[in-house]
Amino acid sequence: MAVEKALDEVGLLRKKYPKPMKLGFCSRSGDVIEPMIMPQWFVDCSTMAARSVAAVKEGKLKIRPDFHEKTWYQWLGPDNIRPWCVSRQLWWGHRIPAYFATKQGEDPEVVNKNSDAYKARWIVARSEPAAREQAAKLLGVPPGEVVLEQDEDVLDTWFSSGLFPFSVLGWPNDTPDLKGFFPTSLLETGLDILFFWVARMVMMSLELTDQLPFTGIYLHAMVRSFLRMHE
Repeated sequence: MAVEKALDEVGLLRKKYPKPMKLGFCSRSGDVIEPMIMPQWFVDCSTMAARSVAAVKEGKLKIRPDFHEKTWYQWLGPDNIRPWCVSRQLWWGHRIPAYFATKQGEDPEVVNKNSDAYKARWIVARSEPAAREQAAKLLGVPPGEVVLEQDEDVLDTWFSSGLFPFSVLGWPNDTPDLKGFFPTSLLETGLDILFFWVARMVMMSLELTDQLPFTGIYLHAMVRSFLRMHE
């Protein structure tokens, strides 16, 4: 009301009318879903994207039909690539390996995990024991006095899918399957997920294994519309 009054006083209020609001409802509980701004986890993709662009430009990775290379460069190029938000507030998926560290006896109401003042308390590690060791050094206490709370968020579906070329073969262990079947030669998929999945596989393979997951990408056409048959 104060904003409305101020606008009216300076002659900037043009019109006022009712506007119905659409509400989302939870399919499980029936509660109204209200958007809430929450801290998220991001991955810097600039280096990974640059390597992926170079792989195509140098001919190490072939995209067919080759006119799709323009899309590859557009999404992954230095003028367009953005940090990747990898956290999702879902009940399923790979849980983010990030732990908030406190010392025994600290009040969680004071040491708030969502506060910028304590963001250094977040530890990212491959396992809880590894996170505990890092937290002990950070807080200057024995590992037994560290209290860890793992983030409840899960990784973006495309992040988990990006690991597919090597994770299903036993990575990070050097398994016979990994040696025998990674990398492969050709990926065939739809053109609609060139960036959302294919690029993620390429970026993550280069970053985590220092190898391309495949040397060729074949993108098939998509049926984008259809005629509804009369009953």
